[in-house]
Amino acid sequence: MITTDILIIGAGPTGLFAVFEAGLLKLKCHLIDALPQPGGQCAEIYPKKPIYDIPGFPEILAGELVDNLMEQIQPFQPGFTLGERADTIEKLADGSFVVTTNKGTKHHAPVVAIAGGLGSFEPRKPILENLKKYEENGVTYIIRDPEVYRGKKVLIAGGGDSALDWTIFLADVAEEVTLVHRRNEFRGALDSVEKVQELKNLGKIRLITPAEVVALEGESKLEAVLVRKNGNDEEHLSIEVDTFIPLFGLSPKLGPIADWGLEIEKNAIKVDNTLDYQTNIPGIYAIGDVNTYPGKLKLILCGFHEATLMCQSAYQRIHPDKKYIMKYTTVGGVEGFDGSKKEAPKAVIKAIN
Repeated sequence: MITTDILIIGAGPTGLFAVFEAGLLKLKCHLIDALPQPGGQCAEIYPKKPIYDIPGFPEILAGELVDNLMEQIQPFQPGFTLGERADTIEKLADGSFVVTTNKGTKHHAPVVAIAGGLGSFEPRKPILENLKKYEENGVTYIIRDPEVYRGKKVLIAGGGDSALDWTIFLADVAEEVTLVHRRNEFRGALDSVEKVQELKNLGKIRLITPAEVVALEGESKLEAVLVRKNGNDEEHLSIEVDTFIPLFGLSPKLGPIADWGLEIEKNAIKVDNTLDYQTNIPGIYAIGDVNTYPGKLKLILCGFHEATLMCQSAYQRIHPDKKYIMKYTTVGGVEGFDGSKKEAPKAVIKAIN
């Protein structure tokens, strides 16, 4: 069983920043996320989408923000259970919790912080008659290891950032990459659209628009994909493939957390925002887009604020006999669990003193 001080469900920006704030309080964190890598939507859906409302950054790409947060929390050595969904929760006699994932991994902590964004994500699947037959046998929805596709023939369907980014990346990995989108226009970042067009012009990928996948073919495994050019029901292309990757986005669902006895309002968890963002169950908090309260704004910077207050409350819950005196990082620096320390500049200390 994995034991920690604060168990964070959701490894998006808010969950990651909570690790930093907890680390300043000498509290250890472990994060659970159904996605195969940290970062939530920022990493999975729009890593190259610019964000303009992060303090101190006039503009930062979502993927860069995740990278920066991962670097910021590195001294506090958080643990991760990735590719698994938080499934059940049990409250023990001492008030602590055991959270078990859909794969049976158990986690024990006195405090649980739900930072699941809009919830757990499930892939939006195309409506194809025999889709289930080929799932995990030629059809996949999330790329976990790009090397799996080295030397293979891959067809990607979609028009957002994920479809564009993976088309660009796999162009140098796979033997053949085809991108199919039902419109001529794409929803992704302009530089990604331009790169895809450039790869097409260089003959490194095949781009078929406007078109859609209408059938999958193969005996025991996927062997070919049938593509119909939109506006022409008679024009069909049979493309030989090893893998079909539909990237139509992820559908957010609160998932099993909805059955944990928490107060839910419109697919969000109600919290007390007058103090610490605690739910109706003492010891369970909800921060970021997953929560709701009067005046709630679904912004990353608001999630950062909520994470900060949550950690202060969690410290008092874990150490009821101790009084924490807050020190500014400009004075005390940042001391990691690995013994590393970023000292506050002496000029700043002198000025404050």
